[in-house]
Amino acid sequence: MSEAAVQNVKTSKPAAKSGLMRRIVKNRAIYLMILPGLIYFVIFKYIPMGGLVIAFQDYKPYLGMTGSPWVGFKHFERLFAEPMFFTILKNTLVLFLLNLLIYFPVPILLALMLNEVRLNAYKRFVQTLIYIPHFMSWVIIVAITFVMLSVDRGIINEIFAMLGYEKINFLMSSGWFRPLYILQVIWREAGWGTIIYLAAMAAIDPQLYEAARMDGANRFRQIWHITLPSIRSVIVVLLILKIGDVLELGFEHVYLLLNSMNREVAEIFDTFVYTAGLKQGQYSFSTAVGFFKSFVGLILVVLANWLAKKVGEEGIF
Repeated sequence: MSEAAVQNVKTSKPAAKSGLMRRIVKNRAIYLMILPGLIYFVIFKYIPMGGLVIAFQDYKPYLGMTGSPWVGFKHFERLFAEPMFFTILKNTLVLFLLNLLIYFPVPILLALMLNEVRLNAYKRFVQTLIYIPHFMSWVIIVAITFVMLSVDRGIINEIFAMLGYEKINFLMSSGWFRPLYILQVIWREAGWGTIIYLAAMAAIDPQLYEAARMDGANRFRQIWHITLPSIRSVIVVLLILKIGDVLELGFEHVYLLLNSMNREVAEIFDTFVYTAGLKQGQYSFSTAVGFFKSFVGLILVVLANWLAKKVGEEGIF
């Protein structure tokens, strides 16, 4: 390389740094808006990742991470040899598939229906009505379900009794656990999930609909050929993120529905980690279970993103 070229490389680095600083200063308001979220992820997501090392140790609180003996993959081997492992894996995958196949399309359908409402006052009223459950905790959602479905004075069972039918113990039945779970997820989250889809639909050029109407397309054809293709990239991105949560179903919701009568179909990795880690003090083993969950989610996100790019979508990275 010539002396002039070397000099150009040396001078370009400070110029690039100064250009970066100028952009940061110019857009400082945007970076300040990002800062709280960045601090949150650093403190609560990245720093705790250092604790994953105890999955490879026989961790003792009084010895700490530096003093606890290393045991390699002992806890992972124990996890795969656990008699309950395949039952827990099956339960987790079944609930995930219910979320993916039943819940995931519901916000899209709700958004499509709301997008077709032309009376703004009515549209805002319906949106507010379906958003409200999202702001209630799972404790309240499950408590309402308990009040409605309990055998003793539950409104649903009282109606069954008045009609001459036998009362059903919904909350203690293993057969009713999964339907109750997915219905509660839809009730609480479907309305909130429409926000992103409605925002994507708002960005669609109205002239496309005008041209379609001039060509004689009805409302259904407009949705099929204009609305859905226009929000396809958003659907794909959210689907990839959903697939990444394959083993992350939410501890609180399942734990509140869990009891001794439905444990066979209700026990999932989240509740298993709680039982093994907090109740029984098996910190290293429960960390290994959490590590396994995260690793599977990472692999599935990468695969889903790769498939999305193969079919022509942008993906998330």
